[in-house]
Amino acid sequence: MGLTPELLTVLASEAPSGLLPARQQMALSLGWHIILACFGVALPAMIFVLHWRGVVKGDAEALVLAQRWAKSSAVLFAIGAVSGTVLSFEMGLLWPGLMGPFGDVLGLPFAFEGLSFFVEAIFLGIYLYGWGRMPPRAHLLTILPMALAGVAGTFSVLSVNAWMNNPDGFRIVDGEVVDVDPWAAMFNDGVFLMFAHMWVAAFMVVGFTVAGVYAVGMLRGRTDRHHRLGFTVPFGFATVAALVQPLIGHVLGLRVAEAQPAKLAAFELAETTEQPAPLRLGGLLIDGEVRWAIDIPKIGSLIARNSFDKPVPGLDQVPPDQVPPVNITHLAFQSMVGIGTLLALAVVVFWVARWRRRDLTGSRWFLRFVAVSGPLAIIAMEAGWVATEVGRQPWVVWQVLRTEDAATDNPYLWWTLAGTVVVYTAMTVAAYVVLRSMARRWRDGEADLPSPYGPDALTAPAGDGRR
Repeated sequence: MGLTPELLTVLASEAPSGLLPARQQMALSLGWHIILACFGVALPAMIFVLHWRGVVKGDAEALVLAQRWAKSSAVLFAIGAVSGTVLSFEMGLLWPGLMGPFGDVLGLPFAFEGLSFFVEAIFLGIYLYGWGRMPPRAHLLTILPMALAGVAGTFSVLSVNAWMNNPDGFRIVDGEVVDVDPWAAMFNDGVFLMFAHMWVAAFMVVGFTVAGVYAVGMLRGRTDRHHRLGFTVPFGFATVAALVQPLIGHVLGLRVAEAQPAKLAAFELAETTEQPAPLRLGGLLIDGEVRWAIDIPKIGSLIARNSFDKPVPGLDQVPPDQVPPVNITHLAFQSMVGIGTLLALAVVVFWVARWRRRDLTGSRWFLRFVAVSGPLAIIAMEAGWVATEVGRQPWVVWQVLRTEDAATDNPYLWWTLAGTVVVYTAMTVAAYVVLRSMARRWRDGEADLPSPYGPDALTAPAGDGRR
């Protein structure tokens, strides 16, 4: 099923001139922003656990961590606000063929996402300003609206993507979109599983990333309680997420078998329909032939169909003009699953060793692995998005609107792509410089604003005048 030079020429002549740069710019923007979105979803829950421990248990070190993580979260939130604004403009500028006819269908979740953003920003500001100015438990509770707003905003955005894979809430009559039901579009058949998959992925990304920061500190000899607590809390969240994620992914995969068989065939590198189907590890499809794959009999049917003997549909059942880019989809899917499995095994090893009274935080090899686990989790998440989005091609809205028909025909989009690369590179450097500067000043002992119930108050000797 290779592309001949003649076919490439035909495709290039039929595709809008803005299609390729629009795809590249959207991939860059979404791939960059989704990392920041993970912190908006998961980090408030971790801050809440630490702040609760500080207030209820009188743990001064937990309050130190809560305050510092909140300030770091504010930096990431500010940068995420910029990238999110860029995305909101890109949807209309890059994909007028989608937003023009389907704007009424998708307007509701985008409105909820905007509202959630403002609620999250407001309560983040209240939480940051509230140190030393609010009663302890009231201050603690301000985290909850912030956390819920982050989850609600993520659900709203994911409902749009789920709708692209499971279009609902409209009819097309004589080429016009009619009978729009935005609630049905937002709560389509695939939204809850897709949201659960991404929500748990956010906790994996943030949990492993934050734990990795403190693992690096421990590798450098900082084995005090501050670093141990900073490691344990996010690693605990990451543990639950890493063990739950394969179950959610399996259920989601079963649904793909029914709803998008072409995507499943690409996932499994199934050139033809096989019953039972093997699990293919690695491999590429070259000139219609699978090469360099390792086949494990029957496991493909078990994973894709929850049975040892049910067939997995092959690419031979897909019309030639609707076959997705197979190799990219297959490798991205296997990268996601492979890294996710590795991280799940790592957390099991850690807790089993701890149950047997062996602390792996004393192992430099384990700390090195945790140090890279955050980037690994990010790669797995990005690979998952590549698999689901590329695997849906050539459709931007499944079986309704082709991607080439949704893209703009503006031939100058390469300039906006170059500008986006510059802006996002600058924001990445700025975030790194600011967060490194904050971390350095904290290590040097720079004190935060004293709080009547904060770290200084809880550790101060009686009668020093602080309450």
